[in-house]
Amino acid sequence: MESQYKPSVNGVESHVKVVEKPRNVPSSDFVLRILGLILTLIAAVVTGVDKQTKIIPLTLIKTLPPLRVPVTAKWSDMSAFMYFVVANAVACSYAAISLLVVTMVGRRGKGGRVLAVILLDLHMVGLLFSATGAAAAVGVIGKYGNSHVEWKKVCNVFDTFCHHLAISLALSLLGSLSFLGLVLLAIFNLHKKSRAK
Repeated sequence: MESQYKPSVNGVESHVKVVEKPRNVPSSDFVLRILGLILTLIAAVVTGVDKQTKIIPLTLIKTLPPLRVPVTAKWSDMSAFMYFVVANAVACSYAAISLLVVTMVGRRGKGGRVLAVILLDLHMVGLLFSATGAAAAVGVIGKYGNSHVEWKKVCNVFDTFCHHLAISLALSLLGSLSFLGLVLLAIFNLHKKSRAK
């Protein structure tokens, strides 16, 4: 930080000290990174602990009473949900690391570092959108089933599991939108710099 005295105005000398504040990270960049970190962390945790067990009556022979079987629905049963949890964990970790890098280097730092952060932001957008889309597709089949291939709906049985997953999908989508906001902000800043030249 630099400090300097204000020069005299109309022959009157002022001894007021002016302190220039360093402008490392724009507040919108900081807020979007924090949002991305928090939203993807919550989405990964909510899905990672999502598990529901129900007792399902299973009829083997019509003359015998139904057999009661405990069935558990958990995120690790479907590869799309596993991809969703891992993608959100990766995005959360990246958000934490990029927050440190951007805070230390700043947006006005070396061009290569800033460009690398922008490109990785763009990768996180693609990763989160693809993971959210894959998990949402499996969730839609779980909610409505598919009569053409005779896949039964399961959300009428595992309702809590499906509700938690829907909340995670919404949080992850908001997290991916925050990373998209970072990319759009970077594009806007590059456009503003190019017009200034």
